Amino acid sequence: MTPRNRVPALLTRAGTASALTLAAIGGTVVAPGALTEAQAAPVSAKAVKIAASKKGAPYRYGATGPHRFDCSGLTLYSFKRAGKKLPRTAAAQYNKTRHISSSRRSKGDLVFFHSGRNVYHVGIYAGGGRIWHSPKTGAVVRLERIWSRSVWYGRVR
Repeated sequence: MTPRNRVPALLTRAGTASALTLAAIGGTVVAPGALTEAQAAPVSAKAVKIAASKKGAPYRYGATGPHRFDCSGLTLYSFKRAGKKLPRTAAAQYNKTRHISSSRRSKGDLVFFHSGRNVYHVGIYAGGGRIWHSPKTGAVVRLERIWSRSVWYGRVR
């Protein structure tokens, strides 16, 4: 039996699709609302473009756009415009993402800067060791090299 044939058989045994709360995507069974990596990529790519479009926007603590941002405000705004919800703070965003290793990072993943266990900054990975972020008071949204080894990576679900 092929994977595509298993889904109808499972649904028949359960009686209804809602009984199993499963969905078939390209022959693969996944939980509803869960995105495969291939499906998540367009959302992440769009978020990178949205963040890049805000280049030069001034930093303001607590701001979530569209003209001023703090670090987590920029990530929240970019992913919201791309169709995904994120919590407000960098630490809450870290807790909401799927944690990944640096070797698996890709464009659109979130980069979390930390001191010990405390997340204090977030940006959107742009590739090539660079992030789009809104760094601090007196600065603007910009593309910058990751300057620390104390980073964790998270993929928006």
